[in-house]
Amino acid sequence: MQSMNPRIGAILLGTAIFACAVAATASSLALDDYRWVHYLSKPAATLLMLLFVALVSRSPERAPNVRFRRAVMAGLAFSACGDAFLMLPVTVLPSSFMLGLASFLLAHLSYLWAFTSDARWFGKPAALIGFLTVGVINLVILWPGIPADLQVPVVIYVGFLIAMTSQAVSRFLALKTAGSGFAAFGGILFLLSDTLIAYDKFHHHLIAAQACILVTYYAATWLIAKSACSEHLKLNI
Repeated sequence: MQSMNPRIGAILLGTAIFACAVAATASSLALDDYRWVHYLSKPAATLLMLLFVALVSRSPERAPNVRFRRAVMAGLAFSACGDAFLMLPVTVLPSSFMLGLASFLLAHLSYLWAFTSDARWFGKPAALIGFLTVGVINLVILWPGIPADLQVPVVIYVGFLIAMTSQAVSRFLALKTAGSGFAAFGGILFLLSDTLIAYDKFHHHLIAAQACILVTYYAATWLIAKSACSEHLKLNI
């Protein structure tokens, strides 16, 4: 039997990812009525992105950097775990927030490992200084609302989030490839998504917070996943 055209398979998988992301975002607006849709579609979208990278980036021409590909896949796996933990209410899993925080911390470490596979650590210091300033300002604003037992974990998490985003942007400024550009914008959107989570949880409730968080999160995760399949594309800049 003839195998499916890889391009068609990638399109079908991309469509499934988009459908799950839309379902997860839409169901977050009416969680009481569509909780089961949310519980199924939220981690499914990230797991399908992991499958996308595993299948599409198998070609050495598309993904010559094996370490980068494997590190991104590890980051996606940890992100899927974080999705599952953070969507559970504390009545079901009291430590859901801490487990989710730890999962995404491991995801950021994985992405950081990927982004240092072909570029110097913080080769463009201005990126680190800029994002570090943003992180410090956010912590100062949020600090009064962060419970004492979460202050150290949150500071550690923010530190690695800033490091990941800074390295992603620094790498793009150095390499100027399509893949590094996807990863850089993905890192920035990840920072935005996590900032929305922090303000919604520790400062004041935001209107349609979950929908805004998921839109930026899925866009960020998709761009980082796409970056693992775009190393062969060059930018004329």
